[in-house]
Amino acid sequence: MQQWLDQQLKALNLVDSMNQKDGFTRLGYSDEELKSMAVFREIAESLGLTVRGDEAGNLIARWDPQDEHLSKPAIVLGSHVDTVTQGGGYDGVAGVLCALGAMKALKDEKFEPDHPIEVICFASEESARFGISTIGSKAISGLLEPNNLADVQDENGVTIKEAVEQTGLSWSTIEQAERKKDEIKSFVELHIEQGTVIENAGAQFGAVSAVACPIRLKVTVRGKMSHTGTTPMGMRQDALVAAAPLISYISEQGEKLSNDSEHAIVATVSTISAKPNAMNVIPGTVELGIDIRSVDDGLKEQMAAMIKEKCQEIEEQHTVSIDIETLVNNPSVKLDAELMETLCELGEAEGYRGHIMISGAGHDVMNMAKKWPSGLFFIPCQDGLSHHPEEHATLEDLHMGVKLLMAYIKCQALVEKSLE
Repeated sequence: MQQWLDQQLKALNLVDSMNQKDGFTRLGYSDEELKSMAVFREIAESLGLTVRGDEAGNLIARWDPQDEHLSKPAIVLGSHVDTVTQGGGYDGVAGVLCALGAMKALKDEKFEPDHPIEVICFASEESARFGISTIGSKAISGLLEPNNLADVQDENGVTIKEAVEQTGLSWSTIEQAERKKDEIKSFVELHIEQGTVIENAGAQFGAVSAVACPIRLKVTVRGKMSHTGTTPMGMRQDALVAAAPLISYISEQGEKLSNDSEHAIVATVSTISAKPNAMNVIPGTVELGIDIRSVDDGLKEQMAAMIKEKCQEIEEQHTVSIDIETLVNNPSVKLDAELMETLCELGEAEGYRGHIMISGAGHDVMNMAKKWPSGLFFIPCQDGLSHHPEEHATLEDLHMGVKLLMAYIKCQALVEKSLE
């Protein structure tokens, strides 16, 4: 199995070696994503699965029971193959790979499912191209808002609508990708952790209880442009000088709030733009992008309120004006508690040490959880490094992922049979 996983890992990443100094770039609805999804189709069909594409560009590989008269909801696995720019080859791909590996192993065992089993390769999970994440799983879950997204552009001026239609799909029918509630029994995603919580806990895998969705703010500080050589220090309205203490404040208060609270919170100034960004001009406008995450929505709101209060203080101190725009305010997603406990028990029954944890990053599972019982497995990644060319998960941990997903599928079938 490990040899098979190694071969298919490279195939899905479109490389002969995972050692790629510039990483992997497969943005959503790009030719590179389509090529990787074509490999997904080839692997799935070689395993005897039937594959179809939906109106949002998701690929769905399905294993139907031999008894064609059975009409039962599907047991579903899935993740994605798109990446950030110069990212790693395991984020997303590991989940797709292990799900296909579980299908292979079950077929090798002559397992006969009494439910359909599906592996979904979701389209455009990353926000790297358009700033909008999880487009494919939003469409399947009925959460997509096409009218609000159609004109969102990438850095080259290509809109989401144009990118989707360049793949041969029609934007006007993308909402038809939504699945009915009775089509799916439950959904589980396997993903690399993208952190070191599993390792620090002395465990081997994580069972996730909740996904911490963000509040994102855009803070615009407006001062006054003037000449750096002729404007006295005491007469300046320097927007960058005014913004600087806010950056350190957010880091310091985020850490303090996290230490003083039951749940963790993280707050980051992750983007900055100074205008006119010229060496001989005092910055007149500075824009900060701020990302706040916690599974406790009250903590996120508290941090956002503290930032707004600090901005009022800065306005008075530096004679600038500050506007705050809320770009995103998504409630965090609690995953199915019973399924989480089951995943943990199944892993430990396989001989692996589990750890119940939260996810600080968003995944397709957070959309699927809005409509179906959903769970998330984490396997370790080396040094917690992700979104980086050196992102890595061992073949042993990928094989563990296959075993965890196999156990989940068998459990779902046994539960159903026990009720008949």
